[in-house]
Amino acid sequence: MIKLKFLTLLITILLTLNSNAAFKIKARTAILQDFLSGKILYEKDPDKSIYPASMTKIMTAIIAFDLIRSGDLNLNEKFLISENAWRLSSAGYSSMFIMVGDEVSVENLLKGIIIASGNDACVALAEGIAGTEEEFAIMMTSKAKELGMENTNFANSSGINNTENVSTVRDIMLMSNYLIKEFPEEYKYFSEKEFTWDRTGGDPITQGNRNPLLYKNLGADGIKTGYLAVEKYSLASSVNRNGRRLIAIGSGFNTKNDRSRESAKLLTWGLTSFDLIEIAKSNTPVESVDVWLGKQKTVGVYVKKDIYKTIPKARKKNLKVTLVYNGPIHAPIEKNDILGKLIITYKNELIEEHDLFAFEDVKRLNILSRLIKSINYLIWGDV
Repeated sequence: MIKLKFLTLLITILLTLNSNAAFKIKARTAILQDFLSGKILYEKDPDKSIYPASMTKIMTAIIAFDLIRSGDLNLNEKFLISENAWRLSSAGYSSMFIMVGDEVSVENLLKGIIIASGNDACVALAEGIAGTEEEFAIMMTSKAKELGMENTNFANSSGINNTENVSTVRDIMLMSNYLIKEFPEEYKYFSEKEFTWDRTGGDPITQGNRNPLLYKNLGADGIKTGYLAVEKYSLASSVNRNGRRLIAIGSGFNTKNDRSRESAKLLTWGLTSFDLIEIAKSNTPVESVDVWLGKQKTVGVYVKKDIYKTIPKARKKNLKVTLVYNGPIHAPIEKNDILGKLIITYKNELIEEHDLFAFEDVKRLNILSRLIKSINYLIWGDV
């Protein structure tokens, strides 16, 4: 027979988060995501084309991190600095201040890119990896397409002065999500507040991280600022507070102060207006179901991915989590057999469903034990 098990949570979920209408920030385009649930909490023209400026450097770092993970690059490897790269350190752009002929480690170049926002370091890393910055940009765009960044084209490694270098805040969010999820250790570079480069031919230069949110009591730990005269100020930012992470991307802030204040406002609004609810953790039993003629009476069931829901605090109704299975389940059972469904509904409307897998093997009873069990069931209804 079909059995239902209810895991009822007295919490709310809005299928459409209408709170957007009452909240505004001063940016041309913006988006806010709850990292674990993936829920978009706020958006303002998120698919409007922008010049991503130095937010481009997130992808530059990702290409290096991917290669390090595959073993094709290592942090201690050194690249020879070309005149091409050096030229950007003397042209008034944000720079690491590397010199022609320097041999600089990949780790120092990454710090120069991530912390000091060095355009010269971007070119040096791009040339060291791909031979030319143009070839590196092709790698960047290919990776963007792989991540689903359909409205993005990277034309260089730094994001400066190229009208072909375009993206959207939604695409930058996808890229930032990938960075944080896939490279949690490397992502720590983005929270470092300063970087000292022991340059050739002069005293060491210490530069602070340009991300203004790192210096506020928000729990911010990244990600990257941007500025171009045509685009104004932009910021990809993230906070991690008490295990809950939000990612915000905004572009078209009129001033530095607007960028800092409005980004902090957006993140704070997300933290205070919504709750994150854990429904189930991957590879962890969420409940047990009845077993028939098995060496144990129940078996745990689990889902294969984490399930979270983001809940507006001000509109609490009922979210119902139900385990549905045709049981009791006949033994033998093998680990990872699909035994049922985890159903999530809101006001009796299906939101989503997930397969429930057996957490372990369950062997059948021997023939004598099965016979006794069957007789007991016929006489007493004992399963």
